[in-house]
Amino acid sequence: MNRFWQYALQWGIGQRFKRRQIKTPARLVDYSLVEMAALLRTGELTSQQITLAYLERIDQLNGPLETYNDNGGYNAFVRIDREQALAQSQDADAWINNPDDPRGIAPMLCGIPVGVKDSIGIVGLESKNGAPEFSTNFALRNATAVARLRAAGAVVLGHTICSRFSGSTVGDFGCNAWDVDKVPGGSSSGSAIAPIARLCVATLGEETGGSMIIPAAANGASAIKPSLGYVSTGGVMPLRIGWDVVGPMARSVQDAAHLLAAIQGPDPIGDPQTLYTPLPFPQMPTTPRPGETPLAGLTIGVPQTDWMSASDAPPGHTYDPDYGLAFERFKQQLRQLGARVLDFEGVNMADEANCLYYAGPVLWTIEHLDIRVTPAMATTYCQQYEANYWQAVEDFAAGRPDEDRETLLRYYGTAFTHPVIEQMPCSVRIEAEQRRRAQMALWQDALDEAGVDFMVVMPLGAHVGYRIGLGEPSGLQNQRRFYDLPNALGWPMVTFPIGHGTTGITRPLPVNAAFWGPRFSDACLVQAALDYQHHYPEYHQQAPDDPQLRTPALLAQPYWPITRENSTDPLVREGSLRP
Repeated sequence: MNRFWQYALQWGIGQRFKRRQIKTPARLVDYSLVEMAALLRTGELTSQQITLAYLERIDQLNGPLETYNDNGGYNAFVRIDREQALAQSQDADAWINNPDDPRGIAPMLCGIPVGVKDSIGIVGLESKNGAPEFSTNFALRNATAVARLRAAGAVVLGHTICSRFSGSTVGDFGCNAWDVDKVPGGSSSGSAIAPIARLCVATLGEETGGSMIIPAAANGASAIKPSLGYVSTGGVMPLRIGWDVVGPMARSVQDAAHLLAAIQGPDPIGDPQTLYTPLPFPQMPTTPRPGETPLAGLTIGVPQTDWMSASDAPPGHTYDPDYGLAFERFKQQLRQLGARVLDFEGVNMADEANCLYYAGPVLWTIEHLDIRVTPAMATTYCQQYEANYWQAVEDFAAGRPDEDRETLLRYYGTAFTHPVIEQMPCSVRIEAEQRRRAQMALWQDALDEAGVDFMVVMPLGAHVGYRIGLGEPSGLQNQRRFYDLPNALGWPMVTFPIGHGTTGITRPLPVNAAFWGPRFSDACLVQAALDYQHHYPEYHQQAPDDPQLRTPALLAQPYWPITRENSTDPLVREGSLRP
């Protein structure tokens, strides 16, 4: 048996994937992850060749690195470790071509160039979380997810840019992959831009509230926001522990699923939340099912109270024409693949009675400090205290210039949080945790009563607007009002493109849908998305035209103000969610 078929059998692709099925694209960078992996084993490509091709595109199209501002290019990557990337690619080639390597057969990701969000630690590099105030924050070791990618032989190119402090869903510094004048979404902006712009194969993003799903939808990426505990957040700069998750972003769900399969799994020391995952650990599917109706037996629900920001009408009534047409076509395509698709109410989170945890009531008050503790505050603050979160910020800030120190302490609210933790009764935390479980149960009951396996929604309901200073309308025009609800529940979400719109815009922009369902239904959602993209590949295989580098329009304030409506932080968001 030749090496190609050894790998085909190992990866479970067998007869569904034959060498002759790989079409030669116009550009090397347009191969999918699976195609690259196969061609690495046949000797038609080398990792060094692939890595150099992506580094060349970064040089041509990204613009200057270390720029938290407009840089004249995509600004998807904020820093690159070229020397290490090339060294890793040489090591990968040696592993692939050595059948006697003591590590065994080279894994699927061996030799594949990837990027990592600016909030995730890469040994020897600074992680700045979108903020120059974090300069000198060098990682002493790789984050768990990065370490697992490296153990699989992936080539880690460097950090992708994110919103300032990972704070905004709009996206501060990067440019939309399809139209550089438009917003890219945030906070994992660069992680969504880079694979679509063909600056790398895939990336890691991180989400607390919409930070992966929204930029993926804005750029037409395929992204998997896993269940809380499915992937370790060890080595990640937190926003809210207990809501934060790390996940893959790529052109296709299949590419993303291969990354997720490599980084998933328990991490008792780095992230004890991973110990709550059912055992044996759920395996991630990476191939579509055979047949013309692979979704037969599934019931997919469209929640009618999943309100959009544009109005209080049922969501389908608020979509722009391009989005409405794409969504209706998408539902029909799901039915053709065998699924039953139905409308159901869901849980109306605009009704105060349903807000048990998410945007829930005040559980405890410190009167003389005018502090009111909500369920989300009680759960996240306790976990962050146990992880030494605020002390770490204070210790780092102590070594920074006065202006940086003041910004860090103000943003992270260390003076505010200490009295909350020191005085909060244990009973408040217990009630908050119980409310979170009750909130999950309320949603699970709604799905069970309607006979729904999982839901489908539109992360965005209109094409994105312009970046700061480049025109009107600006920002995000219509998005899910409760975009961070899956994070509150700890439930997974998978988004992917279902079309491209042109109405009223100068350049085509992608239209994404998203599956989301109960905690640890990740494999079910991913499998359904794999099946869909296998039958309708035209949407995720499209590529934008390369832009021309331009003179940077350096802005005095290059980041979007963090408001309650666009914040990725659940505690900032709470005020806008109260009925």
